[in-house]
Amino acid sequence: MVHITMINFKNTYDKLPSILFKEFTPCLFPKSEVLIVNQNLAKELNLEFSKISSHKLAQIFTAQKIEGHPKAIAQAYSGHQFGHFNPTLGDGRAALLGEILDELGNRRDLQIKGSGPTYYSRAGDGMLSLGPAIREYIVSEAMSKLGVPTTRSLAICLTGQSVYRESTEIGATLTRIASSHIRIGTFEFVATQNDKKLLKEFTDYTINRHFPDLLAYKPEEKYLEFIEKVAQKQAYMVSRWMSLGFIHGVMNTDNMTITGETIDYGPCAFLDDYSENKSFSYIDRNGRYRYGNQIEIAKWNLYRLASTLIPLIHEKEDLSVNLIKERLNSCMKYYDEFWLQEMSKKFGISNPNQDDKNLIQTFLQELEKKKADYTQSFSDLTNNDDLFYENFHEKNLLDQIKLRQNNKSNELMKKNNPYFIPRNHQIEKAIKNAYEDDFQLFHEILKAIENPFILNDDNRFLFDSPSFQEAVKNTFCGT
Repeated sequence: MVHITMINFKNTYDKLPSILFKEFTPCLFPKSEVLIVNQNLAKELNLEFSKISSHKLAQIFTAQKIEGHPKAIAQAYSGHQFGHFNPTLGDGRAALLGEILDELGNRRDLQIKGSGPTYYSRAGDGMLSLGPAIREYIVSEAMSKLGVPTTRSLAICLTGQSVYRESTEIGATLTRIASSHIRIGTFEFVATQNDKKLLKEFTDYTINRHFPDLLAYKPEEKYLEFIEKVAQKQAYMVSRWMSLGFIHGVMNTDNMTITGETIDYGPCAFLDDYSENKSFSYIDRNGRYRYGNQIEIAKWNLYRLASTLIPLIHEKEDLSVNLIKERLNSCMKYYDEFWLQEMSKKFGISNPNQDDKNLIQTFLQELEKKKADYTQSFSDLTNNDDLFYENFHEKNLLDQIKLRQNNKSNELMKKNNPYFIPRNHQIEKAIKNAYEDDFQLFHEILKAIENPFILNDDNRFLFDSPSFQEAVKNTFCGT
């Protein structure tokens, strides 16, 4: 184990051209204190905290001082936000402390959110309030346990300072772990520089870091294969979202990693009653990022990535565009294939075909007609719940599902139909309680999502769907 005060950072991003980042100096938080440390994740990262005082840990997780620590940086990126391009975004309230190698030798970013303004804050304070930190910690850890590719939360610290939004809130920092923070928006930023050499250097860096198997390809083919790799990663990620009823809420290109890890848990939420057009995000007024549109948005975002690579594919732009279009067309199949695979598992169907797609969609339509709870309905289907079967009017549909099952179907369903998702109303209640210095519900939720496929008397209340009064109508970014 490595003592955290002697982290052996293995930084590579800060060796790239300086246009891609700016150095960051954190604010001082003399009264900071640790709220929670993710000990299981720390072990994966080969970090040992047991001999570190709580005061020292608080300094670390607010980016105050780490022995041997290089200069923190805020990363530049652009982004299509709700379809409109913003050329200059960047880390406005986050900074990359550095890169470390985990126990398997994989490179991981260690990023702090909420330690003060950066070059890219655009008059913002760069701070984070406790509510969004708790939301990201809960949901990102749940997603990890539910088998969704995701960034992870290592720690939350209370800064001891107030944050001013619509009201005065408790200040916090969140330490986030990711394979990297390279986004589609990062490529869009590089493209705005109109510098082919920079574009090639950055793309080659990304390929070397995340897809080294592509290094053997010829240059033109390498970049086309890169597009396909990203398509596969993101198609799988979004398909996992869909299978769990997860709505990201803000699928801007600056919130989509090229590694297919879920990032930026702002106005995210899970479905209670099923609705294809459901959206929770207060700022998504037209439902662009609604539940049923997420796959189409992921495809749209992939086109934005591909457009940045036009100069690298062929020296003749028209030929480059045609090659990219051809590759993109071939990539579209992944989104439908992964969706069918992941949704079929929920029905115990291990070898899905196109007829099963109609079967699944018909079942979902019935859930929507009944305003049935998404997670509970699949739990009932898994457990052959008598009441569910009595109330489900389409008996023929249930018979058709049974015909597609075999003796291993129930085992498959139990692995893909959780009892627990982070219920929106429970998260809101945990946040409200936290502002009153009561963290019991926060820890109960974390305990339940450690194994979301096991239900017992102690955690049964977290399985319940919300009452009409408890139902959450809107979620917010928390910036």
